[in-house]
Amino acid sequence: MIPKWPLGAAGRSRLSGVRNKVRATGWIGQKWEVQDAYRPSLWRKLSAPQLFVTSFALLILVGTLGLKTLPGLYTGEPLGWLDALFTATSAVCVTGLIVADTATYFTPAGQAWILLLIQLGGLGMITFATMIILALGGRLSLRHEALSSAATNITSHVDHRQLTRDLIKFTLVFEAVGALILYLLWIPRFGFGGAIWHAIFHAVSAFCNAGFSTFSNSLMDFQRSPLALSIVMALIVAGGLGFLTLEELYLRRGARGRGRPLRISLHSRLVLGATAALLGGGWILFTALEWRLTLAEMPIWARPLNGLFMSVTARTAGFNTIDYNAASGGTNFLTVLLMSIGGSPGSTAGGLKTTTFGLIGLLAWSRLRSRRIASLGDRSVPEETVQRAVGLFVFAFGVVTAAILGFVTLEMGTVTHSAAARGFLPYMFEAVSAFNTVGLSMGATGELSRPSLVLTILLMFIGRIGPLTFASAVVLRPTTGRGRYRFAYEDVVVG
Repeated sequence: MIPKWPLGAAGRSRLSGVRNKVRATGWIGQKWEVQDAYRPSLWRKLSAPQLFVTSFALLILVGTLGLKTLPGLYTGEPLGWLDALFTATSAVCVTGLIVADTATYFTPAGQAWILLLIQLGGLGMITFATMIILALGGRLSLRHEALSSAATNITSHVDHRQLTRDLIKFTLVFEAVGALILYLLWIPRFGFGGAIWHAIFHAVSAFCNAGFSTFSNSLMDFQRSPLALSIVMALIVAGGLGFLTLEELYLRRGARGRGRPLRISLHSRLVLGATAALLGGGWILFTALEWRLTLAEMPIWARPLNGLFMSVTARTAGFNTIDYNAASGGTNFLTVLLMSIGGSPGSTAGGLKTTTFGLIGLLAWSRLRSRRIASLGDRSVPEETVQRAVGLFVFAFGVVTAAILGFVTLEMGTVTHSAAARGFLPYMFEAVSAFNTVGLSMGATGELSRPSLVLTILLMFIGRIGPLTFASAVVLRPTTGRGRYRFAYEDVVVG
């Protein structure tokens, strides 16, 4: 019989700081055979993507309960449960689609609650949890680092402590400077007291790419205010570049001052190049398409400015200076394309991301030149990264296509196309705007049926956390034994 060896006082003392219940089962070959009998906590059972998704779901739940229970948030009747859930989801997912006018339906307290949800959702609850750990002097565990990577879409080897500190620093600096400038610009219009809240709200909403506004017509009253539009555009672009790129540019500036220039990574080069190309191309096309339409009543000098604003806001910001119902079909379809691309990884913006768009473009260019590897400058992109970008595009395309079909079926399924109150484009516009967390609309949001509102909520949630993160957390399950072998090749005819 194998003797039992109970743990002594020293062993119990050694394990006092550990939550595992360890039982000694016997002595075999002069080695201990230890059975780990503990049950892992929910924290350890959930993967990093699952925890990231859960943090957003809980924040949306808290936001919804706040909209239903907190006093003094409304100027009239409070929102119903579904409308409260829609508003909280739109704020947390920094989308900007609304079923109630933020300017008139909510009191300043209600607007402040929405702004808090925007700020928390823009940066992510995981980032704030990490900051609390660091502020208390705690050690950032490997699990927290993995979770932080899931929250910011950063997979490279970076200093997560420094990145998190700089993330908060960048956010506060950009929002504070933007709010101060907007306040000074809006004093003549709203007065010393009235301009404060409008400036703070729009600075935070713009940097977080949320698109919520304390004005009923968004920024249409500022079509001829170049400084105000320029500040809002600068905040949108800064928030959409991604914190990793901002961190790199900040460090490169410091290194240049010390006479040691820092090389810009391929990631940042792709982000900056794609962003510049999309902004410049959209600027030219929007200005040309709307020159004699929605821009016709503006002075000549204001038309290019508003064309640039349309290009900036289309990629997940959600503010507008024109009525998209009055815009041309070409303008609205171009907006759909830019909304699909969105901002950059690790930013407050949504969409497929500029790097995904850039990698697919590099892959196509490489194939046209009969090259197997996608490259930019003096660097080649790993095949796994390119495949991930293609997979993301296919997954997102499938989700948006299914959503468009759902909208059309729910809203137009019982009537003919000629008898429908709205055409196909507004619902396509709505689906793309929701999934890519943009917030622009052709006026369909307030008229959606309840099933369509639920579909929109789901689109905003998946679009904010990222389709691949959602798939990893909900749909896909890890499989054992895979990846160590492959099946035999068999070709397929394409084209």
